[in-house]
This record gives sequence, C-alpha cells and structure tokens, in this order.
Amino acid sequence: MNETADVTPPPASRWQSRWEIEEPGEAPLPTGPGVTGWTGITLAVAALLGAMWIFIPPPSYFFLRLAVAAPELCAWLGVVALLGIIFALRSASRSRLAQLGALIGLIALGLAESIFFRLSATIHELDGQSGVMIREPAAPLRAAPVSALDLFRGISTNDARVDRGLTFVSRNGRALTLDVYRPQKPGRFPVVVQIHGGSWQNGAPEDHSNFAEWLTNAGYVVFSIDYRRAPETRWPGQLADVDTALAWINAHSNEYEADTTRVVLLGRSAGGQLALLAAYAKQRPGVRGVISFYGPIDLPTSYRDPPRPDPLNVQSIMDEYIGGGPGKFPREYADASPMSYATADRGRSLPPTLLIYGGRDNVVEAKYARVFAEKLNESGTPAAYLEIPWAEHGFDEVFDGVSSQLSLYYTERFLAWAMR
Repeated sequence: MNETADVTPPPASRWQSRWEIEEPGEAPLPTGPGVTGWTGITLAVAALLGAMWIFIPPPSYFFLRLAVAAPELCAWLGVVALLGIIFALRSASRSRLAQLGALIGLIALGLAESIFFRLSATIHELDGQSGVMIREPAAPLRAAPVSALDLFRGISTNDARVDRGLTFVSRNGRALTLDVYRPQKPGRFPVVVQIHGGSWQNGAPEDHSNFAEWLTNAGYVVFSIDYRRAPETRWPGQLADVDTALAWINAHSNEYEADTTRVVLLGRSAGGQLALLAAYAKQRPGVRGVISFYGPIDLPTSYRDPPRPDPLNVQSIMDEYIGGGPGKFPREYADASPMSYATADRGRSLPPTLLIYGGRDNVVEAKYARVFAEKLNESGTPAAYLEIPWAEHGFDEVFDGVSSQLSLYYTERFLAWAMR
C-alpha cells in the first residue's frame, strides 16, 4: 500500500525573521526606530527642551540659567535639532516613533531659529534707538552686529597684559582688589572701569575677563574693581568703595598707562546700578560716559512690584542690600535709585548714558530703564536705551552669543563716540 507523502512545511525556526513567514501580499509590519532613529529622537527632544526656554519665563534660579543660555546658544540648538531631524528621517519609513521625532526636531528648529528670523528687524530698531552714537567712527570696529562665524568658533581676543589682585584699600581687615588689563603695545589709553554684578552679594573682579581682554584689543585699559558685599556691608558702603577705587586709579594712572581724562564707567546688574550712581552723584571731569548692562534703576518701585515670576526673589536681595524695605528706608531707596537723578534739579549735566537691557529680563525688568532713558533725554542728558527682545538677565554670560555680540557692537561704538 502506497503511503501519501507528507507535504506539510516544517515549522518556522525560532530565529527566522517575521518577514519570511508572512503570507504573500500582506504588508510588512513596522519595526522599532533602531539605533539611528533613537539617536534622532534623543537629539530632537534635547533641542526642544533647550529651545523652549527662549519663550518660557524661568520660575527659579536653576531655570533662569537655562533661560539665559537658550537664546544665546540658539545656533547650536538649531544644529542639534537639524541632526535630530536627519537621523529620525532615516528611520521614519518604518517607525511612527521616528516620524514623531522628526516632527519634534522641526518644532525645536523653528523655536531656536526664531531669533534669526527677528534679528534684522531688531538690529534696525537698535540702530534707531542708539541716538548718541556715531554710526561710523574712525577706529576699526566690529564689522557687523552679529557674526555667524563667531557664534560657532568664538570671539577671538588677543592676550592682554594683566595685573591681578592689586589692593586699592583695606577695610576691617579685608583687602579690596582690582585687576588691570592693558593692550600689549605701550601707550596712553582711555579707561574703562568695569564693576561686576552678583546681587551686591557675590561676584569678583575677574568676572567677564574675556570682555575686558576684548576691550584691550580696541585700545582701552580696563580696571575691573571689587566692592564689599551685602549684608555684611549695607548701602552706601559699596558706592564708597567704588569712589575709593576711582581715586586709586587716578593716583596710579601713569603706572598703568591710563588716560584718566577719558573714562567710561561700566557695570552689570548690581554693578550697573553702582556705575550709574558713581557717574551721577559727583562731578567727575574725566568721566565721559556710563554704561549699564541690566542694572537696577528704580529700587522702591521694583521692590513693591517685583517681576513675575521672580526667580531670584528681588525683595530679599534688596532687603540684604539696604537693610529692609522702602517703607522702612525711604531715603536710602531714593538715594540708591538712579531714577532719582533723572528727575532731580541737579544744576549740572550728567555724562552720556548707554543702557542695554533684555526684553525678557525676569530679575531687572527693562521697563524701568526705558522710562529712565526717556527722562534723561528730556532733561538734556544724552541717553541711548537698547532693548534686546529675547534676552534674559545676564545674557552676556555667553560671551559669543547673539545678544552679547549685539551688546559688543553698540558698546564699542558708544565708547568710540564718548572717548573721541
């Protein structure tokens, strides 16, 4: 008897691909994104998490640092987002997760590059706001407000001659010091006095040393000075320290090749407030101008109406600086506010003033500086108010960033005009 041949196919090996056992005509089932797709998704999400802080107000100090860095590093965030899109698209045909990654990358790219979409209009606006500045000074200056190349390679600064830790006064056993930055070539140079920030509680003369070295390239000698800290020393002790440092600079001008008939005071944040008051409170014949980078302007109003959100708790900072609120110390708050000098019957002129502020500043709100500049101009003091719309407090901590480059461009022109 003939036996029927067994034609049943053998069972699929456990190692066979699922594609090999599908019926003819059935569409392949999708697989995961794979290494390439996951790389793209990771890069896209990372870029989005960074770029969103260009728009979200920071609720705390930790997030403030992200909000400061995000707009300044927007070019790098755009590169990360673009790489994420490229990697995700390579797996998009077989993975919906990779397709989502590509979409996230596109959103991150749009958020990051939104600053460049606004850049041309912002430069046009800043040119219009820069009233007192000479458009084309004779000195060689930065050719453009923002250099795309500098965003990636960094801004080059030549090595300056630097003397660090020079004591200009000792108070209660503590030495207050300054650093001096000079051009490599010998000569006699106009002076920029740099006053650091730090909520009147922190900071050091070596802060923003790259900025000081950059100024030496343009032919300035920079004195970066210190002052006593709150709450151990209350207002007006810090201003007294600035006065002492200026006297020391005058006394040692020959030693450090400083032309003290041409001086501009420049400060950041708390140092901006001190620079403005030092320039306004006394008649200083050699002071040709003053520059405030996001310095407090109207202390009592800022105290009563703090920013929202308020990542640094500005009321507590001013409590430490003055000793309490404006209700308890009204005279001290008025004296510590540059705004008081904009409306006072001074009987003398104030030095030309450059105010550079971030439109998204959640520590020192730009609206006070805007009003301040208007009042200065109305009273006959040349004042230029420059607002960088996407910038946060401390934007120039990223020295090569978009906002920092803009501030360098206009600062350099103001200095050339003021020192002429």
